[in-house]
Amino acid sequence: MCGLAGVMKRNPAPPDVLDRLTLALHHRGPDGQGRYVQDGVALVHTRLSIVDVAGGAQPLIAPDGVVLVANGEIYNDPELRRALGVQFATGSDCESALHLYRRDGEGFAARLRGMYALAIYDAAKKRLVLARDPFGIKPLYYAEIADGFAFASEPQALIAAGLVAPRLDGSARDELLAFNFTCGEATPFAGIRRVAAGETLIVENGKIVRRLVHAAPPAAPETPRSDADALKALGAVWQETVFAHQRADVPYGMFLSGGIDSAAVLAMMARLNDKPVLAFTAAFPGTAAHDERTGARAAANAAGARHVEIEVTAKDFWTDLPAIAAALDDPTLDYAAVPTYLLAKAAAPEVKVVLTGEGGDELFAGYGRTRAALRPWPLRKRPWRRHHLAAFKGLRTTPSQWRDGMNQIESAAAQRHGPGLRALQAADCAAWLPNDLLLKVDRCLMAHGVEGRVPFLDPHMAAFAFPLPDRQKIRSGRGKWLLRRWLADNFPAADAFAAKRGFTVPVAEWIAAEGRRLGPLVARQAGIAELCLPGSVEALFAAVDSRNGGAAWSLLFYALWHQRHIIGHSNGGDVFSVLVERI
Repeated sequence: MCGLAGVMKRNPAPPDVLDRLTLALHHRGPDGQGRYVQDGVALVHTRLSIVDVAGGAQPLIAPDGVVLVANGEIYNDPELRRALGVQFATGSDCESALHLYRRDGEGFAARLRGMYALAIYDAAKKRLVLARDPFGIKPLYYAEIADGFAFASEPQALIAAGLVAPRLDGSARDELLAFNFTCGEATPFAGIRRVAAGETLIVENGKIVRRLVHAAPPAAPETPRSDADALKALGAVWQETVFAHQRADVPYGMFLSGGIDSAAVLAMMARLNDKPVLAFTAAFPGTAAHDERTGARAAANAAGARHVEIEVTAKDFWTDLPAIAAALDDPTLDYAAVPTYLLAKAAAPEVKVVLTGEGGDELFAGYGRTRAALRPWPLRKRPWRRHHLAAFKGLRTTPSQWRDGMNQIESAAAQRHGPGLRALQAADCAAWLPNDLLLKVDRCLMAHGVEGRVPFLDPHMAAFAFPLPDRQKIRSGRGKWLLRRWLADNFPAADAFAAKRGFTVPVAEWIAAEGRRLGPLVARQAGIAELCLPGSVEALFAAVDSRNGGAAWSLLFYALWHQRHIIGHSNGGDVFSVLVERI
């Protein structure tokens, strides 16, 4: 995994701008760096060496002068190499994308299987091409600046380089507080936008001239098949997909929870590997949070895995939270960022690649909110209808438009996939998945130089799973029926038909223990004072419980994020020292 950035300007970018871009992305690629400068275009790359460790440095430059910098893994690289019939200069899996562009032009990304964010400069046509994978696994941002165009793997790099000022987009901020993430291409930074999942941007003379879209999940008709045939097909595609996601020239492992998605990853990794799988699990000792170690330990023992258990404590929470806020420059208020960050921190000394279970719920309809939306009226409950801060009455205003972005996503999903289950799944894939789950995994792992891979979100898996009939996704009131059935048959230790438990982190308990001390500090932060009525934040933190703990967490994390990324403070120290210092 890597970092990339670049500019296309009428006047060449000064070297110090490129230096600042490189430094800002160093954590994404601590193993090397490179740059390309020509015709007012500059490309910057920082490398995390995973495939062709010795020879895969970037930028990659073809004989005709086409240049590529990329962040990601191209899983069909072996197949593309055979099909393209050209001389390859390296063993890097990303080089196939370069030659595919040279052959197919702007539509090249439709042939890529993998997770990627990449930039290609075609010097002969003076054309810059940016592309992002269909699920949005890897991040890519851009800004249309006064004298041209700039892009980077992370917004903070554009700000650190002085290409964009750190100004808050109030509408995106409001959406963040409503959902815990932002829905579309807008970020909370005014002037910085995401390249959409599956989008290819064509830039000429510093202006976007065309957009192509190859988004997931596929708009395919339902593919009925018997349960037996579906189970056999699932086993085959899952084995092939996990095998492809293990391609690496460096050590790899996985994150294991007590759920069935990561258990399915473990089961297949154990089948495919001669050596024990290295599995990392987080737990919260001494709290009311469900301890996933029992289920994870049983699964790891059954698979013969080497199991590493990471205990996340209140001390870790208070110590590391400012660093987590710093890593999540494009913010999600998902408290699962805490264990994800700490798991990556523990894994980094041993592995460079980690497989995770993200995407299983989206492809196989695992969420309770999805099933609730399919109930007959009047029992039906539409998802994403409740403002996340509804239990907190202290906002100065609650904008009436907070749901506009989600409305647009849901409408587009229904138009593409028709009414019903697949439209609900597609909306999650367009909003929640790339802008919360995948964003969290990317930033928390890349902060420690670890690459996260998500085999469920592979085009082959999506082409199989998404068109399945509803009854093979939801049956007897439970989601992910087919995946559960496969796991029960192939890995009984996982207890595949146990009731789904939502993953919880005891942030409310930890905050409640320090609430009276914490409330006044949070209330006086600039980002909170402009949002909340006087006295409301102190009252909230003084009486944190299970009902309003989520609101307290969101305000605390937002205060730390705003301080670091809008005001520009360093966030050095623990939560209390940071909040006290910055009043």
